[in-house]
Amino acid sequence: MLFSDLKLSAPILKAVHEEGYTTPTPVQAQAIPFILEGRDMLAGAQTGTGKTAGFTLPMLEILSRKPFNPKAPRHVRVLILTPTRELAAQVGESVKTYGKHLKFKSAIIFGGVGMQPQVSALRQGVDIVIATPGRLLDHMSQGTVDLRNVEMLILDEADRMLDMGFIKDIRRVISILPQKRQNLLFSATYSDEIKTLCESILRNPAIVEVARRNTSSELVTQRVILVDCAKKSALFGHLVKENKWEQVLVFTRTKHQANKLSDYLQKIGVSSAAIHGNKSQAARTKALSDFKAGVVKILVATDIAARGLDIDQLPHVVNLELPNIAEDYVHRIGRTGRAGNEGEAISLVCVDEYDYLKGIERLINRKLDRDIIAGFEPDPSIMAMPIVQGRGGGGGRGNSGGGHSPSGKPQGQKRDSARRSDSNRSEGRSNTQRREDSRGRGR
Repeated sequence: MLFSDLKLSAPILKAVHEEGYTTPTPVQAQAIPFILEGRDMLAGAQTGTGKTAGFTLPMLEILSRKPFNPKAPRHVRVLILTPTRELAAQVGESVKTYGKHLKFKSAIIFGGVGMQPQVSALRQGVDIVIATPGRLLDHMSQGTVDLRNVEMLILDEADRMLDMGFIKDIRRVISILPQKRQNLLFSATYSDEIKTLCESILRNPAIVEVARRNTSSELVTQRVILVDCAKKSALFGHLVKENKWEQVLVFTRTKHQANKLSDYLQKIGVSSAAIHGNKSQAARTKALSDFKAGVVKILVATDIAARGLDIDQLPHVVNLELPNIAEDYVHRIGRTGRAGNEGEAISLVCVDEYDYLKGIERLINRKLDRDIIAGFEPDPSIMAMPIVQGRGGGGGRGNSGGGHSPSGKPQGQKRDSARRSDSNRSEGRSNTQRREDSRGRGR
C-alpha cells in the first residue's frame, strides 16, 4: 500500500512525499481509513510506529474537505491533548509539516512559557489547538479559548496523561465540547482507567492495534549489566568511551541523579546535557536540539521530561536506574528501534533494583540477558536497600528489601557506603503537582 492509495488530497500527498515517505506504517495504513470515515477510534500503538502522522494526515484531510472562506472567522475545529510540552511541540511540528500546502492555522498551548503569545495567537483565530491539559484549563478559565465548535478531539498518549493525574482535567475539557464530534484515543498501554475513559467518550469505536500491548519493540536488543549502585556512573562513562558511542539517551529516576551523571560526564570529557523538572522550557528545548544536532553526545533525562521525545535513528538507550513502574521501561526503550531501525537498550542494575527487574520481565514476558563488565563486578556482600518511591502500585514497584541476587541467593549484610538517599528518591509527584507542571510552574 502507498500513501496515494489512502484517499488523501494532493496538497497533503505533496507534503508527505517532500518528507521522503511513500509507504504508510502499519498503524497509518489501518487508522487513516477509519478516521476518514468519521469513526471514533481507539488505537494501541507504541512510540515510533508513526502514530502522530496516523492522525495528523486524516485530520488535515477532513478539515480540507469543507470549503475555505478567508473572510469567515476561524474557530477551533480540532483539539489535540498531549501529556507533555515536548510532545505538544512535536505534534505541532507534524501539523505544520504535513499541512504546509493548506491554509489552516494552529496554536501550541503549554506551560513553562508566557501566556500572552498564546492568547494573541488564539485571538487571531486558529483551526487546530495542540495543548497540555493544565495550560488549556488556564485559557478556558480566562476565556481566551473557545472550544464550542470543536469537531474532532484527539487524546495522544492517553495512558500517560492518566498516569500523570490529568483525568479530572480531561473530563473538565470534554464536558464543554460539543456532543457531536469525532473522538480519537491513542494509548501504548491499556489500564482499567483507559478502558473506563474509552467507554465514556468513544462511540462504537474502530479498534486499531499494531503491537501487543505492554510489549517492547522486537527491533530493540535488550540486556542488563549488573553493577553496584556507586559504580554506575563510572561504568556508563566506560561504556561510552569503550564503545565510542556518539548518541545515547540515558534515563534516571531522579532530577538529582540526572544532574549528577551529566556533571560527571562533563568532567571526564564527554559532552552531555540533562533535562528534567527543574529545567526551564528554554533549557530543555536547547538540550534536545543540541543532542539531535550532535553538539552533545549524551542526553540524561527523567521520565517526566523525556516522554514523547522523537529522535530519528537513536541507536542507544541506557537505564542508569530502572523505573519504579514497569510500563515506563517499555516507554523508555521505545525511544530507540523506531520506524524500522534497530536499537540497543542497556540497563545498569544494582541489588536495590532486582525486584524492579523482575516486574519488568513479567511485563514483557521474557528474561533479559545479564552481563558483568570486568572491573565493575558487583560486590556480592552488599545488602539491598529499599528505594523511596514517589508513585505506588503496579508491576515492578516493590521495595527490594529482601536482599536477593538475580539467581535467588541471599546477599550479605554489607552496606554500600557510597549511596545517598537523595539519589534514590523518585521524581514521581502527586497529581496536583503534575498538573501544576503543565501550567508552567515546575516541569
